[in-house]
Amino acid sequence: MVSRDVLPRQRPLPRRPLGAVGPGRPPGEGPRAVETHTSVLFFFGDRVVKVRKPAAFGFVDFTDIRRRRRDCEREVALNRRLAPDVYLGTASIRMGGAVVEHAVVMRRLPEDRSLAALVAGGADMGVHLDRIAAVLARFHAAAARSPRIAGQATGPAQWRRWRATAAEIDRFVGTLVDPAAYAEVTELAGEYLAGRSNLLDRRITEGAVCDGHGDLQAADVYCLDDGPRILDCLEFDDRLRFGDVLADVAFLALDLERLGAPAAATRLLATYRQESGREQPDSLVHFYLAARAQVRLLVECLRTEQGLGRSSAGTVAASLRLLTDHLRAARVRVVLVGGPPGSGKSTLAASLAAALGWETVSTDHLRRAVAVPSSTPERYTARAKGAVYDAVLARAEELARRGRSVLLDATWSTTAQRDRAARMARRASAQLVELRCDCSPTEAAARIGRRLAAGSGESEITPDRAAALAAGEAPWPDALTVPTGGTPTAARRAALSLLAAQGVRPYRPLIGRPR
Repeated sequence: MVSRDVLPRQRPLPRRPLGAVGPGRPPGEGPRAVETHTSVLFFFGDRVVKVRKPAAFGFVDFTDIRRRRRDCEREVALNRRLAPDVYLGTASIRMGGAVVEHAVVMRRLPEDRSLAALVAGGADMGVHLDRIAAVLARFHAAAARSPRIAGQATGPAQWRRWRATAAEIDRFVGTLVDPAAYAEVTELAGEYLAGRSNLLDRRITEGAVCDGHGDLQAADVYCLDDGPRILDCLEFDDRLRFGDVLADVAFLALDLERLGAPAAATRLLATYRQESGREQPDSLVHFYLAARAQVRLLVECLRTEQGLGRSSAGTVAASLRLLTDHLRAARVRVVLVGGPPGSGKSTLAASLAAALGWETVSTDHLRRAVAVPSSTPERYTARAKGAVYDAVLARAEELARRGRSVLLDATWSTTAQRDRAARMARRASAQLVELRCDCSPTEAAARIGRRLAAGSGESEITPDRAAALAAGEAPWPDALTVPTGGTPTAARRAALSLLAAQGVRPYRPLIGRPR
C-alpha cells in the first residue's frame, strides 16, 4: 500500500518517445550485469532488469521476497514521476512454475549519455545542467507536501537521521574511517543543527519541504536530446525522500563535486535557485552537501566491504574529506571587529564582508535608530551605548540563527560587552572569533580628522571622545590583533590569514551571494 501523501499529487510528466536519444551507442549494445550494494542490474537488448539482493542492512531489509516485490512496485510508481517512459513495470521470475524473484523492468538508455559519463568525457554540460535544474524545480514545485513530510525537515528529525547514518558508519571507524576526523564532523553537524531551528522552521513554512527524489546521482541522470531522464529515486523508506528541496539538489551537486566537476555543481545549484525562485544561505547549502557526503561515505564503506567497483580505502577517505570540508564551510561564525576609534575597524569589516560574503552589523549604523536623543553627546551616554549594543547583538543572533555568518563592527572596549557577545554566540551555536584593529594613536587621530573634514562616514566620533574611549579600553586578551596602520588591502590580507588559522576561509561560491 502506498501512502496517500506520497503518490502522486504531481502533474504527470509527458510521455515522450525515446527514439531521439541523440548520438551515442545504441541502448541495446552489449549484455552485462552491474552489482550495487543492494541490487543487481542485468542489461540486455533494449531492456534493464533490476533484482534486489536478499540481504539486510541497517537502513533496509530485503530478506523477505514479499518485501522485495512491494519494493519493486514502489520503485516503478515513484520513478514514473520523473521518467514515465523508462519504467515499464515489474516482472516475476519463475523456475519450474514457481515465483522465485521479482524485478523492475526498464528501458535501456545509452550509457554514454549519463551525466557521469559526460563528466568523465569532459563534455560541455552547461545546457544539460540547466535543463536538469529546470526539471527538478518543476518537479519540486508540484511534489506532495503534508505535515508528515514537513516533519522530516525539522532540526531534531534531521539530527536523528544523521545519527542513524552515523550508527551505520560506526563499525567502520578505526578501520576505514579516521576516528578523529569523524568525531569532528559529528560535533560540527550537531552544532549546526542545534542553532538553526529558526531557519529550518522557516523553510518548512515557506513550502521548501516536499516528497523529493532522495538519491540524485550523476550516473542515474541521462541527458537526452529531448530532455533529461532522472532515474532511481529512493523508494524503500519514505522518510529518506522527504526533505528540503535544497537537500535533494545538493545530492546531485555533491556527486558532481565528487566526480571532479565542482564548476558543474556550482552551475546546477545557481540555476536551480533561479528556476525555483528560492533563496537560501550558503551555510545551509554546505550543510546539505555535507549530509549527502555522509550518505556517500556510508555507501563507499559498504561497497569497499563487499569489494564492489572501485570503492576502496582511498574513496572512503575522499568522501570523508568532502564531508569535513562542507561541514567546516557550513559553520556559522560571529566575528567581532573592534578597536579604538580611527583604527580602521569599519573599513576592515566592510572589506571582510565583501571577501567572505557575510553580513555586517555596525554600531555607527544603528546608533541613530536606537539612541533616540537628538544631541550627539546624549547618544554616547552609557545608557544609550548599552541600547546600541543590545540592538547589535539582537540583530547578530537573528542572522546567526538564520544561518548567516556576521561581522560585528564596534569598539568592543569593555569586557562586559565581549562577554555578552560570547553568550549570544553560544546561544546561536556559532563560532566566535575576536579581531582587534591596531594602529598608532597618531594615525588614528589623523584618520578621524580627515573624516570630520570631509564629512564622510556614519561615525560621529571626535578626537576628544576618541581619546577618552581609547583610554578606557579594557585589556582584550582573547582578541587576534590585526595591524591596520597600513593599507586596507594589507589589513584585509592579515585578517583573512588570522581567520584562516581559526578555520574560516573563503569558500567557492555555490549559489551566489544571498539577498
